[in-house]
Amino acid sequence: MKALPDVSRETTDRLKIYADLLEKWNPRINLVSRKSLEHLWTRHFIDSMQLLEIAEKPTGRWVDIGSGAGFPGLVIAILSVSAGSPEHVTLVESDARKCAFLRTVIRETGIAATVINQRIETLGALKADVLSARALADLNLLLGFASRHLRETGTAIFPKGASWKKELEAAQRKWHFDHHLVKSKTDANAVIMAITGVPRVRSNAP
Repeated sequence: MKALPDVSRETTDRLKIYADLLEKWNPRINLVSRKSLEHLWTRHFIDSMQLLEIAEKPTGRWVDIGSGAGFPGLVIAILSVSAGSPEHVTLVESDARKCAFLRTVIRETGIAATVINQRIETLGALKADVLSARALADLNLLLGFASRHLRETGTAIFPKGASWKKELEAAQRKWHFDHHLVKSKTDANAVIMAITGVPRVRSNAP
């Protein structure tokens, strides 16, 4: 296990429970790639933890869409127990098997989080203070979700890989939004996009 940032023993214990469950369930429902399991603590846990550092505090409702194996949503929920923020985490996932896994981790770690087993496109406005998504879709599509589900004062936090510049340029041609970029601590080619001002379609978009 890679050394974690400054977290409590209780938080580390919960993350270990999560890791054990992930390794147990993964062969059955392919939550993450087998190769990435070899670097679970860096590739998934620490990578997810850095998103909480970017969010304004205190945060009310954090909504994670396309949660899959729970990154970053479940990690944020685990951290919130000791951090006191966000107040609540909602995980949106369309795959019922993955939802069963998410609920198992929530139960076994004793954290407070809600799992919604639906496609994000079918949901009414979730009024999130923070909206996150990791490896779900390109930025154009994510901004559409943000425009619907973010509060006016909310922030969308999206980790993006090596193609982030192309995605940002394409999105800026269609959407109007404010943003700042934070270098990823786990991938030299990646950034985390923090987007504020509810995205709206540009009037001059093609």
